[in-house]
Amino acid sequence: MSTPNIVTKLPKVGTTIFTVMSALASEKGAVNLGQGFPDFHCDPALVDAVTRAMQDGLNQYPPMAGVLPLREAIADKVERLYGHRYDPVSEITVTAGATQGILTSVLCAVHPGDEVIVIEPVYDCYVPAIELAGGIPVFVQMEVGAAGYSIPWDKVRAAVTPKTRMIMVNTPHNPTGSVMRAADVAALADIVRGTDILILSDEVYEHMVFDGQPHESLARHPELAERSFINSSFGKTYHVTGWKVGYVAAPAALTAEFRKVHQFNVFTVNTPVQYGLAEYMKNPAPYLDLPAFYQKKRDLFRAGLANTRFELLPSQGTYFQCVKYDAISDQSEADFCKWLTSEIGVAAIPVSAFYNTPKESGIVRFCFAKKDETLQLALDRLAKL
Repeated sequence: MSTPNIVTKLPKVGTTIFTVMSALASEKGAVNLGQGFPDFHCDPALVDAVTRAMQDGLNQYPPMAGVLPLREAIADKVERLYGHRYDPVSEITVTAGATQGILTSVLCAVHPGDEVIVIEPVYDCYVPAIELAGGIPVFVQMEVGAAGYSIPWDKVRAAVTPKTRMIMVNTPHNPTGSVMRAADVAALADIVRGTDILILSDEVYEHMVFDGQPHESLARHPELAERSFINSSFGKTYHVTGWKVGYVAAPAALTAEFRKVHQFNVFTVNTPVQYGLAEYMKNPAPYLDLPAFYQKKRDLFRAGLANTRFELLPSQGTYFQCVKYDAISDQSEADFCKWLTSEIGVAAIPVSAFYNTPKESGIVRFCFAKKDETLQLALDRLAKL
């Protein structure tokens, strides 16, 4: 018997660089600063809250949009932080992680032949989502200089055509660690004003903005909020990436379309975790304290890297640190990461992996969402450089 032929819908998709580098790190016994997840535990109080929900019998299907106490807690948090009130009944949907929220946002809004502007380097789930919807990704590359990465808004404006359906933005930004400031938000507003262009704003690292700066959520800006799907992630905020729970906030008309797709590609999200999160969110301290928590790790890591020949780029948000390595090697980014993992014992991710057509900038990304002792072990090894 022969397997029936199937024509792939995603011909460019293979094994991700994250999988490749994590496997190599495991094989070589390297410190894995490549893939973006913590190596420390979440707050036991959160586990207790979820456990109580399970023990109380909250284990059957929840409402399609998510349990109301959690949606109300999300609405309260967003209003408290950003001054915008989303209706928990008609404007907030709990998702099976931000990746599902992003895919569903695209599938519900992008039709075959529509153009979607994405800003590179770009997280790896964006373009496949566009392609599955039949859309056409249009790429605009960030610029990088001594002050780090920035979005060239003039080039974004030039990329807009009558076919542009959506612009996808990510702040704080993976992989660069840059954040959008008020001037960036104003520039985006100028571009979409008077159009029917929608925005997908990936804000999964919203609680990781450093140096006393605010997170410029598009929820802060009514003109943009009225056309935006805003995605966030409990996994990132509460150190539980494996739970895969997030949410999308959007105006009622957009949410209605979002839920049409959501109900058929996931229907709903696991019940006890939702109730546990709702209970845990009654205390805002964990997310309010998160910037200081990760800034301390960032500063520890940067201080150690200062003793190497890496050139540090700014890390304004997220838990990522990008570095230039041209003083160390002239290898390609992928080859340098493989060498760094195999010979030095520290895994990183090549930023070239975040481009549609790989671009060599001589920059790699480290993740500092690790125990201090993990970071120190990595720094001890990197000191050889």
